[in-house]
Amino acid sequence: MFKFGDPWWLNMLWGAGSLFIFGWIWETSRRSALRKYFGKKTDFLISSLSARKRGWHLLLQCLALASFAASLARPLLGSQLQEVKQTGVEMIIAVDVSNSMLAEDDRPSRLEHAKHEINHFLDELTGDRIGLIAFAGSAILVSPMTSDHSAIKLFVNSLSVDSVSTQGTNFKDVLSEAERAFDRGGVESLNGVKPTRVLVIASDGEDNEPGGISEAKHAVDQGIRVFTLGFGSEKGAPIPMRDDHGALIGYKKDKAGQVVMSIPSDEGLGKLAEAGQGTSYHSSFSESEVKNLVQDIDKLQKADFKSRMATEFDEKFQIPLFLGLILAFLDLLFGERRRTKLSWRGRFEVSR
Repeated sequence: MFKFGDPWWLNMLWGAGSLFIFGWIWETSRRSALRKYFGKKTDFLISSLSARKRGWHLLLQCLALASFAASLARPLLGSQLQEVKQTGVEMIIAVDVSNSMLAEDDRPSRLEHAKHEINHFLDELTGDRIGLIAFAGSAILVSPMTSDHSAIKLFVNSLSVDSVSTQGTNFKDVLSEAERAFDRGGVESLNGVKPTRVLVIASDGEDNEPGGISEAKHAVDQGIRVFTLGFGSEKGAPIPMRDDHGALIGYKKDKAGQVVMSIPSDEGLGKLAEAGQGTSYHSSFSESEVKNLVQDIDKLQKADFKSRMATEFDEKFQIPLFLGLILAFLDLLFGERRRTKLSWRGRFEVSR
């Protein structure tokens, strides 16, 4: 079985072919232009240049470029089937999509920063079964638990404040929805060890509804550990309002006409994580908090999920890379001058 690990680079093959055609046309048109302006003198002016050698130069350069592109595409040759076991935890990631997440004290906004951090978090995970919840005043299950992390990334990137119709922030509803999602999508492990269930809440911490702490304690009784990742600055920021084209038209105001300042609550998120026997971090652009969160989750009890058969591939990028280097070296050896025969006439050598 043969395939490419990064097939995008194969687009460069079209570039190499186009470069060869463009170079050939340019060389032909250049000679035609010289003949047009200098007539018979053209043969004398370019007599020392070999059109054939210049053509070989162009061909070797384009073939070398194509070989390097094929190497970057990482050709893979399948060798054998092997059993791959998935070991990890069952996890639900809950993302706050309330209007307060539009505040721009995290650039470009709290929500966009949260999506970036979650994608980075997913890159650090291996083997875990992951689901996704979007929440504001209510919570909805966007994706049930799956081992396909790339699919979860697609759902994360599509989140917006329009993903949930009810505005506000209700952690109690998030925890209840997570418990139902674990019950519906949980699987039995192969070795009899029950996997730890983890809920990761990404939010600015503004909880407008009571009952979150008591629900977190109830989640622990159901075998769920709660972790939180906070966003926003200590000073807070107003909530921008934009038109359909994304242009800023003002900031959200209260009934008295005053601009509403959204202040994150790291304390609230900390208490929620403490009640859920997890840890709480406030995200910064250093991304160290994500690594710490991954390390905390790695310490939890994991289980072997259903195994699958996969083809083991051998990297063969060395072959086109070596070929490209040889072609580039040959290009350096080729000259562009025409070989001339010399005859001896007295004290002077003349070419003929």
